[in-house]
Amino acid sequence: MRISKVVVNIAVGKSGEPLEKAKTILKSLVDMNPSERQAKKTIREFGIRKGEPIAVMATLRGAAAESFLRRALQAIGNRLRSSCFDDYGNFSFGLREHIELPGVRYDPNLGIYGMDISVSISRPGYRVSLRRRRRNKIGARHRVRKEEAIEFMRNFGVEIV
Repeated sequence: MRISKVVVNIAVGKSGEPLEKAKTILKSLVDMNPSERQAKKTIREFGIRKGEPIAVMATLRGAAAESFLRRALQAIGNRLRSSCFDDYGNFSFGLREHIELPGVRYDPNLGIYGMDISVSISRPGYRVSLRRRRRNKIGARHRVRKEEAIEFMRNFGVEIV
C-alpha cells in the first residue's frame, strides 16, 4: 500500500484579500501553486454568490505528499480517531491553525488560517479503474479497507484512538 495523494484545502468563505492571503500561505506550505475553488451555490446569509472563489486547495503526490503528511501528523500529535477513516481507505483531519505545523512562523500580515487535509491510500494497480484508456474494474480484495488503512497508518507511526 502507498499514499496515493494528499489534498490540502483552506476554505476562507469569501473572495478578495483573505483568499489571496490563504493562497500565499498554502503556496509557502506546499511549494506549489494552489488552485482556487468556487462556491457551488448562492447562500445569502453568508454573502456568498454561486461561482465566487471561496477556497484554495493543492493536491500533493509522491515524496512531497509523504513529507507534508508527516509534518501535519506531527502537528496533531501523531494521533487520529478511528472515525476519521472511511470504508475505502481514505481519511481526513483538520488543523485549526496553520502555524501548528513544524517550521512555520506566524506572519501578522497574513494572519492565521485553518485547513482540512484529506489522504487517499491505494495499492499499486488501482489506477486501472481510473485511467482513460483501457479502463477496467478492480476486485473487491484489491481495494483498501478501513482496517488495512488503520494498520498502514500505525506502521507510519500514528496512534489510532
